[in-house]
Amino acid sequence: MEFKFTEENLKRIELAREKYPTALAAVMDTVYIAQEQNGYISNEVMEEIANVLGIDKVYVLSVVTFYTMYHTKPMGKYHVQVCTNVSCMLRGAYDIWDQVKGKLGIENMQVTPDGKFSLEEVECMGACGYAPMVAVNEDYFENLTKDKVEEILDSLK
Repeated sequence: MEFKFTEENLKRIELAREKYPTALAAVMDTVYIAQEQNGYISNEVMEEIANVLGIDKVYVLSVVTFYTMYHTKPMGKYHVQVCTNVSCMLRGAYDIWDQVKGKLGIENMQVTPDGKFSLEEVECMGACGYAPMVAVNEDYFENLTKDKVEEILDSLK
């Protein structure tokens, strides 16, 4: 399957590229735009990113595989991330993790059969003072209880 950026996204990439002294520095912005367009980052997408920026594909691969916000396989419509790092763990993150796994019926990095939800255990989302926290796509929920998590998940159905 060949991947090509839309004209609109090529313009967005050019604007991102202009913010940085080198094309390499625009990789993260470009990968994010690609993921928005394609839903995940495949080998074909990485090749196109490298071509558009005029860089080696290994640089794209290193970014995609380092950051948890980029996905190398299709994820659910609602990608649920549960932080289980120290601050969140101390405030009940594993109870929330078990609750979400049980409610969705999936494990880490799996997608529900209907493609609606995917689940990921993540290390730190930078909200240590507001732990525990969960992210659903680009929305962040902090100071969670099991009841609040239940409400959030139910609101997505």
